[in-house]
Amino acid sequence: MNKSIVALCVGVCCSTSLWTGTSPGTLPYKNSQLPIEQRVEDLLGRMTLEEKVFQLCALRLGEGDEIFQSSGNYTMEEVQKAIGERGIGHISCPTTDKGAERSVKISNAIQKVAVEKTRLGIPVFINDEALHGSKVAGSTSYPQSIALSSTWDPELMEKVSDAIGQETHSKGIHMVLSPTLDLARDPRHGRMEETYGEDPYLASRFGVAFIKGLQKNGVLCAPKHFVANFVGEGGRDSGNIPFSERELRELHMMPYEAAVKEAGVKSMMAAYNAIDGVSCSANYWLLTEVLRNDWGFNGFVVSDWSGVNHLREAHRAAETWEDAAVMCAKAGLDVDLPRVRSFAMLPQAVQKGKITEEEIETNVRRILRAKFEAGLFEHPYIEEKDTKKLEDAPQFRALARQAAEKSIILLKNNRNVLPLSYKKIAVIGPNADVCQLGGYSAAGVKGVSPLEGIRNAFGKQAVISYAKGCKLTGTDKSGFAEAKKVASLADVCVLVMGGEWLTTGGETMDRSDLSLMGVQEELIQEIAQIGKPVVVVLVDGRPVTMQKWVDKVDGIVMMFFAGEEGGNALADVLSGRVNPSGKLTVTFPLQTGDLPMCLYHRPYGREGRHVEYGNLPASRYVYQFPFGYGLSYTTYQYKNLKLAKKNLAKGEEVRFSVDITNTGKVDGEEIVQVYLTDLFCRISQSEKKLKAFRKVSVPAGETKTVHFTLPVSDLAFLNEKLEPEVETGEFAVFVGTNSQEGLTDKFRVE
Repeated sequence: MNKSIVALCVGVCCSTSLWTGTSPGTLPYKNSQLPIEQRVEDLLGRMTLEEKVFQLCALRLGEGDEIFQSSGNYTMEEVQKAIGERGIGHISCPTTDKGAERSVKISNAIQKVAVEKTRLGIPVFINDEALHGSKVAGSTSYPQSIALSSTWDPELMEKVSDAIGQETHSKGIHMVLSPTLDLARDPRHGRMEETYGEDPYLASRFGVAFIKGLQKNGVLCAPKHFVANFVGEGGRDSGNIPFSERELRELHMMPYEAAVKEAGVKSMMAAYNAIDGVSCSANYWLLTEVLRNDWGFNGFVVSDWSGVNHLREAHRAAETWEDAAVMCAKAGLDVDLPRVRSFAMLPQAVQKGKITEEEIETNVRRILRAKFEAGLFEHPYIEEKDTKKLEDAPQFRALARQAAEKSIILLKNNRNVLPLSYKKIAVIGPNADVCQLGGYSAAGVKGVSPLEGIRNAFGKQAVISYAKGCKLTGTDKSGFAEAKKVASLADVCVLVMGGEWLTTGGETMDRSDLSLMGVQEELIQEIAQIGKPVVVVLVDGRPVTMQKWVDKVDGIVMMFFAGEEGGNALADVLSGRVNPSGKLTVTFPLQTGDLPMCLYHRPYGREGRHVEYGNLPASRYVYQFPFGYGLSYTTYQYKNLKLAKKNLAKGEEVRFSVDITNTGKVDGEEIVQVYLTDLFCRISQSEKKLKAFRKVSVPAGETKTVHFTLPVSDLAFLNEKLEPEVETGEFAVFVGTNSQEGLTDKFRVE
């Protein structure tokens, strides 16, 4: 560590345990006994225009940014010079990949500069990423978001995010640029692994759980990307969104609205894309009318990385960065991340009459209010003594393994090939001997690969052989011969295939085809021809198409990027120690040309037919595996769907129950899914909408009765005025093991 950092950190370490905040005195904004709004106005009244503007700016400490040395270090002298006496509102990711002890020392040292070396002593918000674990090096890596949603267990999600919050807070990070609440409506998009799936209700439940867990630890969340950033034309990143307001409110806005109204989120990240030609970063309707006026959001909005500049560089909506800054600030965007750039030009924009100081003060109030609410003025520093203890602590690794186990989805199990009970196991494939964590993962994670996990689980009772076979991409087949030799000598073949972040997907890395890349599909087919039982394990962040090989293998296991304990979790499932309970939160289409293919969709105006599929109607749901699908090592029988009342008055809740029987010999957890259909509505509705779900433990041979109550709001649609309305008429409730298999009953609303 740089000597300057060490010296300043020592001073901070000596003082943090004694810090009690500034005692009430001459300056009202430093008096914690006064109402926050009074403190905000007092501080605002003491600020120069420059000090106000720079509360809306961020400082980036890293390569290619304001402060950087080739060693990767930056001195506190440099930080102090960059911040100056005016201060700065935010510091962007100064601790990424730095390690726990170093991170908290850096955070405290930076905060000391802000508190003690600026004119007004305004503390900074230090932000970083924590999508599925703190991005500080060596932190616990949990399953990626799409894997976490596959558990269908929001309570587990909150436990995971609580753990993430503990690690994050211990390193001096006040705010995370997470979770991702975009919907995975088109899996060609490179970042769909960051989502909670295709369904707005499910994404809402997981988004709220994530935010609540982080907030328990005093860490602010900035959900992203508001709104509809992942559903541009053809699944392309940040494309223009021509959707109607109805489509936006019913689908894409739902998770963000829940984050505001249920989780009380204090920040939001504007998206890169445009809505009907208007950039989300400069969209007054989106950031002010909807977010603040309609939903009551009282926090602050940050840009995505250089999103303000993109108004000039990408959208071509502003001729200069100064104009871009004015457009965004007036629209309701409050912070220009990640570095000092466009918003720093606002003082000159005031001089030119493009924006008033009073307008800028509206944005600044939001930042100051959030800092007072977070208690930063009283407690700007983090206690350092427990930081190392929390770094990838044993209890966190255990939780990561549990989450990974519950996220794994069994898609096919012909001839009961699983769980494995063979003496000689061949492990083959490009993802076998590597732990794929997915995007926004910390450096230095001690991950367990599928091969290592299988050796840990089976090494004492089976002979484990390994061959890579091929790479994830490319045309090289030189490894096929070794793979086939290994396969021919085994009793069963486990083929670990799939993808990798920033190779087959990831940020700005969209795809036009969902089949396995490279020669992976050829390898599967050639191994299958040997005649041994074959289990394909897909380690990936998105669905894959599998028409060329799905019928040639006995078992298919989907393991979305499962975090550092993914290999052990996979082996737990393959061995039968864990009965798989994960379910898909995104549809697996038959082929890429079927996209977009989501359960929640409006009916077509005419029954067409796919030439490729014979009698399958084009307007129907064409899938390889449907939304909500997932097998178990046992079987469940659904019986006795009973509605408490079949004729309801407007305003009445829908109450019903269903019996779930475990008809097998293995204890299991079943995810009971509830879908609602408004059979006739003057504004066409999706055939099925997910409205509730519950994970139920059912011992072998036993029956459990599960009760549900749907609130009146679940029966509503958005009418011509985009207001919720419940029509009289007939509805159907569907309860099942997935979106296509279950029981249906009908009721009327009079």
